Amino acid sequence: MHKINLISIIFLLSFGSLWSQDFPEKPNPPRLVNDYVGLLTPQQQKALERKLVALSDTNGTQIAIVVVESIHGYDIVDYSQRLAQKWNIGQKKDDNGAIIVLKPKTSSGKGEVNIDVGYGLEPYIPDITSKRIIENEMIPNFKQGNYYGGLDAATNVMIDLVSGHFTPDQYNKSGRQSPFSFLVPLIIMIVVISMIFRRGSGNQTMGGRSNNSSIWTALLLGSMMGGRGGSSFGNFSGGSGSFGGGGGGFGGFGGGSFGGGGASGSW
Repeated sequence: MHKINLISIIFLLSFGSLWSQDFPEKPNPPRLVNDYVGLLTPQQQKALERKLVALSDTNGTQIAIVVVESIHGYDIVDYSQRLAQKWNIGQKKDDNGAIIVLKPKTSSGKGEVNIDVGYGLEPYIPDITSKRIIENEMIPNFKQGNYYGGLDAATNVMIDLVSGHFTPDQYNKSGRQSPFSFLVPLIIMIVVISMIFRRGSGNQTMGGRSNNSSIWTALLLGSMMGGRGGSSFGNFSGGSGSFGGGGGGFGGFGGGSFGGGGASGSW
């Protein structure tokens, strides 16, 4: 009996040691941006850290970014939740932490990303909004190899949401675009241009001046409408810019809890 108990204890200790190796230790000194792959340049890490520290200093919300080479066979959602709980991201009394776990795409495996939020942030960043942030801000950039751009855009939206600069519904609705939405400005442009040319063709007695002005007007209108296309929701919001200055260093995680809110995606 004593031998069985001893073997069980050794097994549990060994399993616990292996489990802990799958998850990075809480950073010391504390920091919010943790790149264990070398995916981001030092300048990019500093820019993200400065912005997230400023948010933490302003309203206590802690958003951590963790870039890992492998999730060791875990589901990305499970891995993120376990890591968030291990690090205790957010304030204990407010549970206002969030974590972005990113595993970059490699030649041998797909890229995966997950956003997990604490109980206190779920009203500000509900699951459907987390999913839209991943689909709208992250994956399009990640597919192009622009990992910094995806993380920067996503954290901008998250900062604006938790700061109350816009609501989840406003962001969700802004992200809904019909696949034929580009046809509306195109049709308007064609109609206006045809009207301009038709009007100009009736005034050729002016030595062609009317036609020339019509052409320039049409080109200007087309460029204006073309410039409006493809704008992201980040341009709609000016809130996140107020967090660009940053203050001192990050003081450390405060013991927040997570209930499984969030979303994931892959490419």
